Amino acid sequence: MNKLLFQASNLVYKSNLIYKNIKIEQGKVNFIVGESGCGKSTFLKLLNQSINPTSGELLYKGKPINSYDPINLRREVSLVSQEVFLFDESITDNFKTFYELRQKTPPTKEYIAYITNLCCVNVPLDQIASTLSGGERQRVYISIFLSLCPSVILLDEPTSALDEKNSHKIMINIKNFCMTKNIDLVIVSHNKAILDEFCEHKIEIVKEA
Repeated sequence: MNKLLFQASNLVYKSNLIYKNIKIEQGKVNFIVGESGCGKSTFLKLLNQSINPTSGELLYKGKPINSYDPINLRREVSLVSQEVFLFDESITDNFKTFYELRQKTPPTKEYIAYITNLCCVNVPLDQIASTLSGGERQRVYISIFLSLCPSVILLDEPTSALDEKNSHKIMINIKNFCMTKNIDLVIVSHNKAILDEFCEHKIEIVKEA
């Protein structure tokens, strides 16, 4: 049996979202599915303490999540939400700023080129982030978080702004990179083709009546 990465028991957020018994496995590509409004994106935010539950138990690697330092946890368990935040500077400078905020040595130009190519960023790296399309911004944002090599990466609809061909390509690249770096993947996606091909452990969230 696979070790559990996260385990939620009777977890409640603001009384209207209840996660009764959810298990996310270590070493698997975990997909979270469910109808719109069931709380999938909210659940991802609970997993790295971006928000806190009202009640219930949430364990990360067997320990209560509130026993971890929130800032350190968010660096170890990185959430790439649908709300992209980039600074109004070049793609390269965005990488440097994110690294500086984490007191990390800025990445080399070669590494930035490698990781952005991995995430299908097909624009010059000196382009200002505010001039990018929504899909381009999303891919740059994913590439920055991926480059930091957290222990766990939480992806909220990573292919929502991509066509089928690029969705498939970026998912293959992300999966292979994460396998190489021993990064655990937890993904929320409505894309059935992506789910069918890449899911190794499916977690279905059902909204309680």
